[in-house]
Amino acid sequence: MQDGHLIEQFLDSVWIEEGLSENTLSAYRSDLQIFAHWLAAQPLLAVDHAQLASFIGSRFHAGASARTSARLLSSLRRFYGYCLRENLIKVDPTGLIVSPHIGKPLPISLSEHDVELLLSAPETSNALGHRDKTMLEMLYATGLRVSELVNLKFSEISFRQGVVRITGKGDKERLVPVGEEAISWLESYLAGARQAILGGRQSDYLFVTSRGKNMTRQSFWYIIKRYAKKAGINRELSPHTLRHAFATHLLNHGADLRVVQLLLGHADLSTTQIYTHIAKERLQALHSKFHPRG
Repeated sequence: MQDGHLIEQFLDSVWIEEGLSENTLSAYRSDLQIFAHWLAAQPLLAVDHAQLASFIGSRFHAGASARTSARLLSSLRRFYGYCLRENLIKVDPTGLIVSPHIGKPLPISLSEHDVELLLSAPETSNALGHRDKTMLEMLYATGLRVSELVNLKFSEISFRQGVVRITGKGDKERLVPVGEEAISWLESYLAGARQAILGGRQSDYLFVTSRGKNMTRQSFWYIIKRYAKKAGINRELSPHTLRHAFATHLLNHGADLRVVQLLLGHADLSTTQIYTHIAKERLQALHSKFHPRG
């Protein structure tokens, strides 16, 4: 059977069985054609484990990322699994191939300078700008999730102790310190701008809209994008970006990873370990600076 015909049979089969999109089918076709071209005159059905491993290795050494190599291997697994089910081969050559390790992508963060630009963007002479400034300050000071920020209530803040009590994922409570700067903006917001926005209405929520409701996550996302553009920050931001900046800058200034885990409300330290590259870089810098033979 010709390789081209076999590939199309495979694609027809997965399309009928799973209703895969045209983009997915196109990716499968491209991956299998690349492999067939690498094999030159040898048929796809005559491949053994060693040849397949050599192919994956050659793609990796040619500059393919671990993610691309893993996707390529996934396409080959699907293809040879189909061939095995159709009794076209007796042994699946992908069976002993280990997928390349794909690490979690590092979270998008901001430099301390960019954070200062973002925090300075709202026009605080009007009530809505004052509210926005306070929300940005609170988000950066506490590292809260956006859903936690927009749902904050009066009863969850202790101005005397300088902390907020957060009920996070899984209904787990944590106390998060709030810095003096954020507390100062919060107090001034509550003393004037909030009442102006509410216009005599009542609400238990700290951050309210002109309709007297608490803000939605989507609305705050739009606000951050608008201020990022105003501040000249030419990159895609989300409310989560300030949460990542909070964690990154804490570690840069010497915080322990487990402390950051508690402040972020991560149930498992492994979730926080996406930031370990920052801690390692800092340790290396300290070692180089202070060790006699650094």
